[in-house]
Amino acid sequence: MKVKKAVITAAAPYQRKLPLQTLYNQEGIKKSVLEILIEEVIHAGINEICVVIHPGDEASFESVLGSYREQIKFMPQEKPLGYGHALFSAASFTGDDPFLHLVGDHIYVRKTETGSAQHLVSQAEKYECSISAVQATRENLIPHFGVVGGSRIQGNQELYQINKVIEKPTPTEAEQKLMVPGLRTGYYLCFFGMHVLTSTIMKILHEKITADPEGKHNLSDSLNALSQKEQYFALEKTDLRFDMGTRYGLMKAQLAIALNGKDRDRVMSELLEFFVTKDLSSNNQ
Repeated sequence: MKVKKAVITAAAPYQRKLPLQTLYNQEGIKKSVLEILIEEVIHAGINEICVVIHPGDEASFESVLGSYREQIKFMPQEKPLGYGHALFSAASFTGDDPFLHLVGDHIYVRKTETGSAQHLVSQAEKYECSISAVQATRENLIPHFGVVGGSRIQGNQELYQINKVIEKPTPTEAEQKLMVPGLRTGYYLCFFGMHVLTSTIMKILHEKITADPEGKHNLSDSLNALSQKEQYFALEKTDLRFDMGTRYGLMKAQLAIALNGKDRDRVMSELLEFFVTKDLSSNNQ
């Protein structure tokens, strides 16, 4: 299995403006969030990229693509019918091929030379199946995520066989249905916002959307169906992931990038100066 295509979804009302924001990358170069996501994909060895957008947003997105303008294909999500529906909007682009999928409102900061997407793609190609990146997450945060249940693959410390997916479960529901043996108490495996998926997911989404053409379709329900149809793994990641749509999300993403980049010492020095000055000011009041 070779992964040659990628889909970035950025059509939801709360997502539309986030990929247009600008940050300084780890080399200190000003980039749009969309450019940074595209570079994450390219670093994984993928050059065929589709971005799912709200109808009418193409000009805005093209304006922040920089040198990548010619190689990006846009697909509109014609109706705001949920995350799963947005992904299905790229079905004609993915065809029968497996593809990498990223969400347009997340920024990923790697802790090693291997990028998060690159690592995920390499594992999907090795095991020839769908794999979702996940992160061990505290119980009080799981109502914000899709959560998977399953079991660790013998002899592998980072891969799990998925047998259940639930969107934003309550802690009680997670305890009953999503416990993963070997994971520390009070933690669950939550989606990281990055997947490699086979074409089976598009077939499942097609069936669900055909059955309920005006309903809202989340992706987790279809991923749960995928886990019942074919081999489906989770790859546990320790890299950093920032949802820019949350409070201070964009600021935290920029700070994490800076502290993992070439300007780390300068940023640390300026932050230290800020906090020292703030403390002195507080003490003088």
